[in-house]
Amino acid sequence: MIQPVKNFLRRFRRSEDGSALVIEFCIFVPLLFGAFLMAVEMGIYSMRQMYLDRGLDLAVRFVRLNTNEDYTHDDIKQMICDNSGWLENCGETLRLEMVSINPRDFAQFEQTADCVDTSEPVEPVRGFTLGRENQMMMLRACIKFDPIYPTSGLGYAFEKDGSGKAKMVSSAAFVQEPG
Repeated sequence: MIQPVKNFLRRFRRSEDGSALVIEFCIFVPLLFGAFLMAVEMGIYSMRQMYLDRGLDLAVRFVRLNTNEDYTHDDIKQMICDNSGWLENCGETLRLEMVSINPRDFAQFEQTADCVDTSEPVEPVRGFTLGRENQMMMLRACIKFDPIYPTSGLGYAFEKDGSGKAKMVSSAAFVQEPG
C-alpha cells in the first residue's frame, strides 16, 4: 500500500511537466490576493463612510429643523451614533466640529479634522459653537476605526494615529431655520 504512493510521489517529483506554470503562479497569485484584500477593505471603508454620512445627515436635519433647543456636542454625537448603524465604538471615537460660516466673507474651514487620538489622553471638546436662526453652520464629524487588513493594501496606506486607527471624515453645511 505504501509502495505505490512512494512510486507516485517519486515520479511526480522527477516530472518536469508544468514547471513554467509554477513561476507564473508564484508571480500572479500574490498580486491577485492583494487585489482581493484591497477590494474587501475598500468595500468595508465605503460602507462605513455611507453609515457616517447617513448619521450626520439625519442629525443635521434634526438640528436644522428644531432650532428652539440648544444641543450640546454629546447630544449631536449621540444622534449621529444612533442613526449611523454599524460604526464600532462610535461614542468613544467620534469627534464633532461645528462652526458658523459667513457666506459673504467665506473663510476656508480648517483643513485638518479634529479627531480623537486614542493613544493619547482625552482632550476637551473644541471648535463647537451652536448657531442662531438663519445662520450658516458647518458640521464636520471625524471617526477613528480599525482597518480590516492593517498590514496590506489600503489598510496599510491609511493615515493612522499612535494606536493604529485610521480616520474617516464627513461634513455637512446647513442654515438654521427660523424658530
